[in-house]
Amino acid sequence: MKVIGFAGWSGSGKTTLLEQVIGLLEARGLAVSLIKHAHHEFDIDYPGKDSYRHRHAGCREVLITSANRWAVMHELRGRAELTLNEALAQLSPCDLVLVEGFKHAPIPKIEIYRAEIGKPQLFPDDPHIIAVASDGGVETALPQLDLANPAEIASFILDRLALSQESGLR
Repeated sequence: MKVIGFAGWSGSGKTTLLEQVIGLLEARGLAVSLIKHAHHEFDIDYPGKDSYRHRHAGCREVLITSANRWAVMHELRGRAELTLNEALAQLSPCDLVLVEGFKHAPIPKIEIYRAEIGKPQLFPDDPHIIAVASDGGVETALPQLDLANPAEIASFILDRLALSQESGLR
């Protein structure tokens, strides 16, 4: 599986951009998966549901399945959170894994940068950033991508990772 990350500060537009890029990559026939790192506690389950009750009763894993989707919830119960490599190992095979978060992981990343956020650029201190997507010019020798042009960003990913439409036909 090819892997590329999207790094940027909160509010820079990573999720919106990823949503658009995923659709474009899928339309080209690629099987795309995503790993999202959350910096806060999250839950995809809620009180009153059977799966919630089973997890809170002590199950380490609960798998929910239906005709439309399935999900596994794994309780860490004090153990360390997954590394990016451990998270990648949990995915089914696909052509491309997009990673949102894991800002410091040693994987190729596109920095999402908006000056109005008021946060520093990441690329000067991260040798794994391979391009900068911004809504304005950035002073760098790295390839610059237009944040408002998700098709350009999808094409950059395909070219950079040498993915072709043929590799993704299912």
